[in-house]
Amino acid sequence: MDAPEETYPKPIVSVDLTIFGLTEVGLEVLLMQRGAEPFANTWALPGGFIHVGEDSDLESAARRVLYGKTGVETPYLEQLRTIGNAARDPRGWSLSIAYFALISADNVRLRQGTNATDVAWRPVDEAAALAFDHMEILRSALTRLRNKVEYSTLPVHLLPVRFTLGELQSVYERILGRRLDKSAFRKRIAEADFVVPVAGEMRRASNRPAQIYRVRKGHKTIFFNRTI
Repeated sequence: MDAPEETYPKPIVSVDLTIFGLTEVGLEVLLMQRGAEPFANTWALPGGFIHVGEDSDLESAARRVLYGKTGVETPYLEQLRTIGNAARDPRGWSLSIAYFALISADNVRLRQGTNATDVAWRPVDEAAALAFDHMEILRSALTRLRNKVEYSTLPVHLLPVRFTLGELQSVYERILGRRLDKSAFRKRIAEADFVVPVAGEMRRASNRPAQIYRVRKGHKTIFFNRTI
């Protein structure tokens, strides 16, 4: 017969978030410097405990933690994976639900929040020696991001409200790390029909003005029938 429920040890349960942004430097990840043990003064992904009396579900917990630690809000969150074992946190058996998101870093004002001594964007290639098992989570998120970019409209979340098709293609190329054929790319974007031209708005370019676009209202991530 099983023991009464209250006698079972309970694991530490938290959410951890990998937030990607694209800057002039390239693809960057949002990190916080921990202000308390364990791993005090070490950089980490934004994360925190679930508050059972406050959080209605996992995503609301993730959004609360992200805003509370960094001041960042995002219109998009995707659950990445669940990771748990007895070794990842020195305080005890720990379970974490990991999320990732993409945002336009240019439109974000960072704020140093709870238990964080600093908050900053860091190039993904320079992120190293993160607290807990956050490097493993970051690598998983980066793999998921690049896989999804190949066949979806996900990168549009990294752009400002108004953008050119050239800027959209540049986002894809910078995440994937390779050049894309211009005509094939624009054909794929037209087929997906998720961006619309802004009437009367053009941007000066080296040869001729470029049409300004915006994301179609009500857009949700669209998946192509083949890779980009």
